[in-house]
Amino acid sequence: MNAASNVLLDEFFTRSPDLLFVASADGALLRGSDVARQALGAAALGGARLPELAHPDDREALSAAWSRVLGADAPVSFSVRLRDAGGAYQRMTCSARRSSDGGAVFGSLRAAPEDAGEDPKTLRLKARLLDGIAGHMDRMEFWAIDRAGLCHYHAGKALEKSGQRTGPYVGQNVLDLHSRNDDVRQQWFDGAVHRFSSQERGIDWDHWIIPLRDERGEGVDGVLGVSLDVTDSRRVENELRIQLDQIAAQQKVIRDLSTPIIEVWDGVLTLPMVGTVDSVRTAEVMDSLLSQIVEKRASFAILDLTGVEVVDTKVASHLIELITAIRLLGADGIVAGIKPTVAQTMVALGLDLSQLNTQRNLRAALNYAIRSMSRAKGASPDAPSAPRPSPKP
Repeated sequence: MNAASNVLLDEFFTRSPDLLFVASADGALLRGSDVARQALGAAALGGARLPELAHPDDREALSAAWSRVLGADAPVSFSVRLRDAGGAYQRMTCSARRSSDGGAVFGSLRAAPEDAGEDPKTLRLKARLLDGIAGHMDRMEFWAIDRAGLCHYHAGKALEKSGQRTGPYVGQNVLDLHSRNDDVRQQWFDGAVHRFSSQERGIDWDHWIIPLRDERGEGVDGVLGVSLDVTDSRRVENELRIQLDQIAAQQKVIRDLSTPIIEVWDGVLTLPMVGTVDSVRTAEVMDSLLSQIVEKRASFAILDLTGVEVVDTKVASHLIELITAIRLLGADGIVAGIKPTVAQTMVALGLDLSQLNTQRNLRAALNYAIRSMSRAKGASPDAPSAPRPSPKP
């Protein structure tokens, strides 16, 4: 090649508007146009290999594409992310062809759209949709970062509430803002959707981290963050929780008042029950009554069902269990004042009622308990006498 040809070749690489390069068979960049030098950096065209400039997730695909270039005489096109002069990865479309002797590769690069498979109008529509949502949805904030943590998008109406302008994080490395950079990176880029809460700038936030996959759908090359201002809802939630706690405390007081355990005689406890008796109420009564029997060292416990009109099918079984538990504590359980409807329910269940001590009403149950204690004491001088029944009004 004569001197004139060399001059023309040098001018061609200098003035070409395209990103042109010449590489060795093993992928080392030997020469490039000035535009390619500006895009990839002067150091990259000084012998750096293409796999070294490629994104780590793209190197395997690049190696397969490079093998196709070396094995074919026709041009081969492929897409790859290359590190630019600024250190960021840019997706590029490469068209390459090997030399006639197979010792070199001639190629050209051009910037690829974010999704080369979609129509540009569709991509612009998606961008407008995201901007429209971010600009009109109150209390929401959207942001997107690449694999390196660089923020490319940050907008949302929620920024106005905190007095910030649109895009305060754009151009910053969001991962560097976290003290546990490696932990955050590993969690955010694992390909799963994550949700967490935080409090920043005096605002309670709910965050969703959504993976953004590459064109092949295999790797995660970025994440979309959606942040929702939940300050007001958290305040309402806390207020409701306080009210529910107050209601629960009031209900406990009401239950305690509706089922008072009264020591009507030395060693005799009575539990008058009023209203509808369900399984939950019976279970609470059982715990309270058994505790009082142990504490008072009672010999008799009277369940007064005079005010109970209806019981469910499980309550009758619970009453039998309660009487059995009273006996295990060394006391005698008496059921007084059973209404006909309650009696029918208990009989219909087919329960063994032979061991159940029942009395017509509370007065009869008290007389039974006192007479039983008197007989047990053998009519000793200090034995209490049975109370005289009060005259009926």
